[in-house]
Amino acid sequence: MLILKFGGTSVGNATNIKKVANIVNAYQEPKIVVLSAVSGTTNSLVNINNLLAEHKKEAATLLINELEYTYHTLIDGLFTSEYYQLKALTFIRNNFDYVRSLANNGIENEKIILAQGEIISTNLFQIYQTQLGCESKLISALDFMSIDEHGEPNIDHIKKQLNPILNREKNHKTYITQGYICKNNIGAIDNLKRGGSDYTASLIGAAIEASEIQIWTDIDGMHNNDPRYVKDTFSIDEITFDEAAELAYFGAKILHPQSIIPAQLNNIPVLLKNTFNPNDKGTLIKNCANSKGVRAIAAKDGIIAIKIKSYRMLMAYGFLKNIFEVFEKYQTAIDMITTSEIAVSLTIDDTTHLKQITEELQIFGSVEVDKQMSIICLAGSFSQSGKGISASVINCLKDIPIRMISYGGSNYNMSLLVATNDKINALNLLNKGLFVQKQLQEV
Repeated sequence: MLILKFGGTSVGNATNIKKVANIVNAYQEPKIVVLSAVSGTTNSLVNINNLLAEHKKEAATLLINELEYTYHTLIDGLFTSEYYQLKALTFIRNNFDYVRSLANNGIENEKIILAQGEIISTNLFQIYQTQLGCESKLISALDFMSIDEHGEPNIDHIKKQLNPILNREKNHKTYITQGYICKNNIGAIDNLKRGGSDYTASLIGAAIEASEIQIWTDIDGMHNNDPRYVKDTFSIDEITFDEAAELAYFGAKILHPQSIIPAQLNNIPVLLKNTFNPNDKGTLIKNCANSKGVRAIAAKDGIIAIKIKSYRMLMAYGFLKNIFEVFEKYQTAIDMITTSEIAVSLTIDDTTHLKQITEELQIFGSVEVDKQMSIICLAGSFSQSGKGISASVINCLKDIPIRMISYGGSNYNMSLLVATNDKINALNLLNKGLFVQKQLQEV
């Protein structure tokens, strides 16, 4: 069975939904289709909930009405049959009446409100499938997707709940379900956080031992560099799970960082495809041969660099442990770390508790904080056989001040910390030195 996940842009309007239906219905194999909310819907629902939290019910109601109206436009463009158009409009009216009823206790119903985006998109898609005469079955993610008390997916529960549903409905070849949304350990509606539809697709794929997981977005697979800032990029035909995971975590927007893990653990290939260019080959993520040198580059903004300097740390047993405990106390993850005899430098991307963290770190020495930094991640093969690769990377950036270098912690990653103002220049220099020059040599 295949898993096909389509993101918010892919279902962003009537024209795009028709493209998704054409792609889905072209597959003869049994499949589960995972849909995100219509583009912009989740942001609107977040704003609605924020207004309700601030007790601005009138403003929230106005925004609810505006969001409902956008669906009227979508329905007008999607349905040609008056019967199915009325059916879709009735569903939308009932759904938004329900959201308005929640407005009396919005902050208590935050997760329920946020779940409506995926509930709407999947129901409209199911109605459209029926209008087309294409057989499909809508199954609710709330009946099988589950997270534990730590917010982590309860994989055993997902498998135990999903497979019986599919067995009961085994006369269908196409199943439609929601990404992102789930239930928590007390049975309340919850979610897998932003980007969670990718995660949903991978978790479902692992639960049913799918033959392939397809992630459909608005770009032609994973590129060797960020096409928003760099010219002459190209899509990668094939990449390893480890390389893709590094890129996803350090800024490659095409894939949710966690979504690769269930697929990798179960050795299920993940194919990245473009909804608007379905004939493009895309990028296949699987257990394939490692690249020779750098396979691709990504960048992550919003990074904070923290340096703790103390002459007392010289040969001090437990110094690093004490520092890590501060970050553990405030549940703040560390991305990069380098050490010397008298200092430790590290990076974080969550500033929620930055003030408290820096205050507690001052117990151990002087603390310097650099903001507006970016991590540039180079994914590829950095094993001992890849001689000269690190030198080539550094040589490309000889005119760029490098704040930190992380190398050796993984055979698949080399990370550099630079000022965000230098990021675009650095990406272009790396692209020219590592890819363009190599292509010219091969001609």
